[in-house]
Amino acid sequence: MDFFIQWNYHLQSLNSNKKITGNKVAITFDDGPHPEHTPKALSLLKKYNAKGTFFCIGKNIEKYPELFQEIIKEGHSVGNHTFSHSNAFGFFGTKKVVEELKRTNNLVKNLSGLQMVLYRPAFGVTNPSIARAVKELKFRSIGWNVRSLDTTFRNEKQILDRITSRTEKGAILLLHDTSEKSMAVLERLLVFLEERKLKSVTVHQLLQIKAYA
Repeated sequence: MDFFIQWNYHLQSLNSNKKITGNKVAITFDDGPHPEHTPKALSLLKKYNAKGTFFCIGKNIEKYPELFQEIIKEGHSVGNHTFSHSNAFGFFGTKKVVEELKRTNNLVKNLSGLQMVLYRPAFGVTNPSIARAVKELKFRSIGWNVRSLDTTFRNEKQILDRITSRTEKGAILLLHDTSEKSMAVLERLLVFLEERKLKSVTVHQLLQIKAYA
């Protein structure tokens, strides 16, 4: 049976850092890199002197390797978001999950020399097979406590209101670098964080763990 990541039922995920000293949050992006929207995300983060964490899909890294390398070059961190992001991922056995995660990690190691240890489950789904794979590979599962719902029908204002009403220091925010709407939300979010004197750092800095082995 599948469970949602925040329940920490099968798999212990890190969803926030309530004990953080300093006004820090972590903006995370799933499903990239995207040729149109990831460059916009990088540009906005640079403009507002913010850092993010990009949980990338292996097949997208394969398609856009230079863009993936640009994320790292800009000082952001990267994590494993499976290779295929298949709709059937929750039905994969442990062996297939391990293969997916290894394939993405090997790709990144060859491209950047980095051995990723941060993992974000596709669709936020966890189950015993995924839990076993994560344990076998010694990954850290990273969740969130502020979900933007930026991939739903909600408009820009509704998404922004949802995020800002829930964001406080130590929060991990979930966005996607895959749409124009998300990028519009990101810009307004970065303005909001600046006004509230909240700084976006990489997720491993927020959680005080390692991003790479």
